[in-house]
Amino acid sequence: MADPKGFLTTGREVAETRPVSERVKDWNEVYKPGSLLPIISKQASRCMDCGIPFCHNGCPLGNLIPEWNDYAYREDWAEASERLHATNNFPEFTGRLCPAPCESACVLGINQPPVTIKNVEVTIIDKAWDSGDVTPQPPERLSGKTVAVIGSGPAGLAAAQQLTRAGHTVAVYERADRIGGLLRYGIPEFKMEKRHINRRIEQMRAEGTKFRTEVEIGRDIDAAKLRKRYDAVVIAAGSTTARDLPVPGRELNGIHQAMEYLPLSNKVQEGDFVAPPITAEGKHVVVIGGGDTGADCVGTAHRQGAASVTQLEIMAKPGTERNANQPWPTFPMLYKVTSAHEEGGERVYSVSTTRFEGDEDGNVQFLHLVEVEFKDGRPEPKPGTERKIPAQLVTLAMGFTGTDQENGLVQQFGLELDARGNVARDADFATNVPGVYVAGDAGRGQSLIVWAIAEGRSAAKGVDRFLTGHSALPAPIRPTDRALTV
Repeated sequence: MADPKGFLTTGREVAETRPVSERVKDWNEVYKPGSLLPIISKQASRCMDCGIPFCHNGCPLGNLIPEWNDYAYREDWAEASERLHATNNFPEFTGRLCPAPCESACVLGINQPPVTIKNVEVTIIDKAWDSGDVTPQPPERLSGKTVAVIGSGPAGLAAAQQLTRAGHTVAVYERADRIGGLLRYGIPEFKMEKRHINRRIEQMRAEGTKFRTEVEIGRDIDAAKLRKRYDAVVIAAGSTTARDLPVPGRELNGIHQAMEYLPLSNKVQEGDFVAPPITAEGKHVVVIGGGDTGADCVGTAHRQGAASVTQLEIMAKPGTERNANQPWPTFPMLYKVTSAHEEGGERVYSVSTTRFEGDEDGNVQFLHLVEVEFKDGRPEPKPGTERKIPAQLVTLAMGFTGTDQENGLVQQFGLELDARGNVARDADFATNVPGVYVAGDAGRGQSLIVWAIAEGRSAAKGVDRFLTGHSALPAPIRPTDRALTV
């Protein structure tokens, strides 16, 4: 145990952000560089090394949180990094992007602010990179087996790294022009600078993983032919079919899916554009959807110089304390103020869009909405609450409904789908097609980054066993596992 009295003597302290007036003028990460290191050992001392550490259950990766908290408290960064990597291929991703269900499950959180697990995690891995403790781990021998991984998001990268280290020859296929999937083009630079992806890619290349960009399986290469070329295939193509909003005026110019809008600002940071083809500059922006993707749109619009930003959510405003029906250690739905929300804009709850209104040139100018209340689980409009707000750029951030079925991948493989439109799989993450496995959102549906990495690691074990007859790789979850719920 780090410090038996740490949770009694030390209060919770989180990473310090840069001033809003400064950070909205650039695309760098919002946190002050180096602000965590002076405080993180004390924060790690708050961990109680519980007899039953429920943080392990909150995190699908099964991270050994009390162990690396103890090492961080003692400032033994090399051992902390080793324990961190024992369960997580990419802690610099999760330490920046995960909403930390481990903290919601922290035993200390029953009656105190929980341990800053996420901040400890990102400090350990950043320190490890700075100290040279993160090195390539190529296999001692090759198996002679080949694996294709379709998709280079967190699930695909995790599966590829695990299988490469097991001795298989792995090629990752990505339809975009750069590796990273939604990490690359869905996550704004201010949440995670892309240098973190780049150095992991270089580590994986040094270990032997091959990468093929701008190749879409189903369009550029027939999926059935790919299956014949490789001994096994892992589908980690994500859940990329965006939920739409079929209301009058949807066809107007200026209404875009979030994943049409967000990647363009990332491409500006990569040097592909001087200015994004879709920009919020000088416009009244409306973001429909109150989740993390919506918040990413809000922060992006601020940095592009929007005249105003309004975020709409059909659900009621959450409370700041746990409801009785969301007890510890479940992940509660709480009112959350992200860094993007700190930067300005208005958040409107319990409203539904009824139609869009445009000008004579077909450009959206207004959004009509109505307040709603839920009856029998369905939103019902409240008479007399209709109004309109200015909207010259609208982004739809309402989630995703399943994996892409338009590119031919599902049909060419002959894959079976479940009732929710995800690729069906068995206990080993295997599809109905022999030798073809599925990991991440393509099989689970839209989820968190920690679940994607856990899926990639678990699917890798199934593939390794299929190829060799046995496997020593870890499998932290089963396909049927779900987050802690009541």
